[in-house]
Parts: sequence; structure tokens; C-alpha cells
Amino acid sequence: MSQPARPPITILPDSAPFTPEQRAWLNGFFAGFLELGAGSVTALSPEANAALMSGLSPAANGPLDDGDNGDAPWHDPAMPLAERMTLAEGRPLRRRMMAAMGQQDCGQCGYNCEDYSNVIFSKKEERLNLCVPGGKETTRALKTLYKELEDTPAADRPPLPGGDVEDRSAVPAGAAPGRSRDNPVEAVFHSRTRLNKPGSGKETWHLEFDIAKAGLDYAVGDTFGLFPTNDPALVDAIIKATHAPASSSIDGQPLRAVLQERVSLGLAPDTLFQLISYITGGERRQKAKALASGEDPDGDAARLDVLAAIEKFPGIRLEPEALIESLDPLQPRLYSIASSLKSNPGRVALTVDAVRYAVNGRRRLGVASTFLAERVGPGEAVKAYVQKSQGFGLPADPSVPIIMIGPGTGIAPFRAFLHERMALKAPGRNWLFFGHQKHD
Repeated sequence: MSQPARPPITILPDSAPFTPEQRAWLNGFFAGFLELGAGSVTALSPEANAALMSGLSPAANGPLDDGDNGDAPWHDPAMPLAERMTLAEGRPLRRRMMAAMGQQDCGQCGYNCEDYSNVIFSKKEERLNLCVPGGKETTRALKTLYKELEDTPAADRPPLPGGDVEDRSAVPAGAAPGRSRDNPVEAVFHSRTRLNKPGSGKETWHLEFDIAKAGLDYAVGDTFGLFPTNDPALVDAIIKATHAPASSSIDGQPLRAVLQERVSLGLAPDTLFQLISYITGGERRQKAKALASGEDPDGDAARLDVLAAIEKFPGIRLEPEALIESLDPLQPRLYSIASSLKSNPGRVALTVDAVRYAVNGRRRLGVASTFLAERVGPGEAVKAYVQKSQGFGLPADPSVPIIMIGPGTGIAPFRAFLHERMALKAPGRNWLFFGHQKHD
């Protein structure tokens, strides 16, 4: 027997500054998010949904020089890689490369996802391991696709849209100091303040840097990139596990400093397992080769950081120089700026959750978050840069009302927006939605 229709769920009050269509869509979104029964929420017409979402979806580029229509249905960070690659089947190689990216347009690679794929396709970028959100999955997919590129004669490759892709990238060639990951400046760490009450399950910090002497400025909506260093205790554990001599050096720099400042000690890259396969034999060699090819013989590959990978093959002796060459570079991290220069001149503020968790009884640390939470001290210089926002910012008209949705520490850029509006005495109304794991 059919069930009687349930009344629509209403979460937003009628006074919220939305059209009826927008209010209906948002009520449905929040009801689904809170598991209140999204099926009972008033549905939006396809036309109204398209109108509402037009400002949120990646814009298609239109017809391109290689015949591609510019649509990117895979451009969703929640979509698994296999599904993204399926959606990209039959598309030009550069578009399949884009589908392999992490889809966050986070800028940590120095580009957005589309431009990173374009510069790889045009062979203007040789590094295939810059996508931090995509990690090993993206690197493996790009390596496979790059072989296809290498097998295609240059004369047979279609021209890229828009001419010189470097002019369209998030980090233009020859950017001024402090405006790209490849040309950072030194910002001075000023202070940290913990924002959580005692007993909170989270560790969230308000952090400030002095940037006046570095010659940096920014607009609200921009992001702040910084280069962290690895945990010294983790570095020492890796040196011990590899049986490396204490006097080891790489290019005239002590091995300990190289491990702390230059290479990633997170998820073990395939190249590390390849190296291990070269210096082991028998069953251990086969296991290392399997891990290097993306297989998971023991069901623990997702938990193997560099130290765990080395400890998985006890007794191996890795030459320090070979070890460093097998590891990925330590990438900068990007954080939304949580301040306004108009209300806090010469400073940039961040809002950061410290990441700490345990795997097999060993404490793991978020590299940059714990660097900021405990390892950098006031007055110390940190390599940093400002990355300009691509279309994320306040409306030009200060009287326009704004709605900001920032669950968790996603509140950071909206704090900047509010400080900017207060400093400008903007008359527009401001609605901020934010969340936390616990009400208290």
C-alpha cells in the first residue's frame, strides 16, 4: 500500500534571504545532510535547480581546438577515481589526465586541475606527483597516461585551447616573489591560540604570521601556502630503520636535514617499493614488486607511510642517496586566509585543525598542521606565498547580502569575509552557517 505523502521538511526560516526555489533546494540539501529524510523534501524543478547550481558548477570552456566540448562531469572530489576515468573514456588525452587529478582545484600543485593536466600534456611540466589530494592513485594514473603521450608523435598532438597554457595557469611563469610555490618568501610566525574548550575532541588553532617585511599582500578569499618540515622524531626513526651512518650527507647537506626539509615521509611512493625490490630477493622481492605496481598483498598498503614501508622489510640497508631519490618531494600546504588586511594590517591569520591519529600503535601526525601547532616558534621564518583566488571572493557591491556555508574549519575564509565587511562598514547582510562535531 502506498505511503501518504509526508510534508516537506523546513529548516531555513522564511526570512532567510533566498528565493523560494533556493530555499527549497537548500532545505533538501540540509535535510539530506542531517539524514532527515531527503525524499520528503519538496523537489526543485530541473530549471530551478540548474539556475541555482549554475554559480557552483565548473563552467564548460566551450568548443576547444581538439574538438572537445569542455564538459567535465568527473569534476567532483567525492567521486572515486575509477568512476572519473570511466566518465572520461573516449575524451582527448589531456581531458583524461584532468579526470585523474584530485578534482579539488586546491592549487597545491601550482595550478588548477585542468591547467595541471594541460601543462603535462604540453610537456611544460614534467612532475607527475604534485597532486596532493590525488596522492598515489593520481600519480599512477598519470604515469599510465603519460606513456600514451610519449607514444604519440608531437606532430599528431592537437593544439591546446587558448594558446600558451602557462598564461592560463594558477601560477604564471616568472611570478613575483611570494606569488607562487616556486618563488616563496619568508614570513615570520607570530602567534598561535587554541580555539577549543577543554575536553574538546578537536585541536583547532588560530595562527598569525607577519608578512609586512616579506612584501606580501592579499585579498580575502586568497590562500596562504607554506612549506612545513617533518617531525624530527619521525626522521630519526627512519634513519635508525635504514641503518644509515650518522655522518651521511646528500649533496653536502646532512641526511637528517634532507629528510626533515626536502622529502615527503607520508604514504610510501611506488618508487620506494621499487628500490626495495632491487635489494631484496625471494618472497620479499615479489612482495615489494607487487606493492610497487599498486597491488596490496597483505591488505595494509593504505597504511604504509615511509617508516612503515621500511619496517615491513626488516634488515634492509638502503643507501641514503638512493632512499632520497625514491621519495616524493615535500609539498607546500595551502590554507584559506582567515583575516583581512583592512582590519589586521601586515598580518595573515589561518584556522587549522591539528591532525593526530594512531596506526598499529604508532602515532601519526599531519605534517603541516602539527608543524603549525607545535614545532614552529614565534619569530621563526617560514617559506610562504600567497595564491590568488580564482573566482572566490566578496561581491564588488558591499550592499549585496552574502550566504556563507563553512562546516568545520571551513569557516576560515568566511571569518576573513566578515572582518573585511566590518572594516568597510558594508551594509549588506551576512548569513554564516558553521558546524562542529559537538554542540558544546
